[in-house]
Amino acid sequence: MRNEKTPKENSTSAITPSSPWRIRKVRPLENYRLYVKFMDGIEGFVDLSHLIKSDNAGVFTALSDFTLFKKVYLDHGAVAWPGELDLAPDAMYEIIKERGEWILQ
Repeated sequence: MRNEKTPKENSTSAITPSSPWRIRKVRPLENYRLYVKFMDGIEGFVDLSHLIKSDNAGVFTALSDFTLFKKVYLDHGAVAWPGELDLAPDAMYEIIKERGEWILQ
């Protein structure tokens, strides 16, 4: 028999992404760089300065406004900004795990 607690006990609203490549902390730094820390403790940096200033920046051109860049946040374990901009955490994880820094160009 179902009781009133069943829906809350099975709720997914409190689930925290735990894949190792999910990010648990992000902090904007000077010169369009980010500090990131992943669920498994791996940490490193993402350098977007070359991408943002390039002719190939596409939608990331908006991040040249440093006020917007500093509004970085986590969206279910991925780095994101207002305006539906985000970065792939799995690709970021592999490169940072190997090199300590992901430089986007």
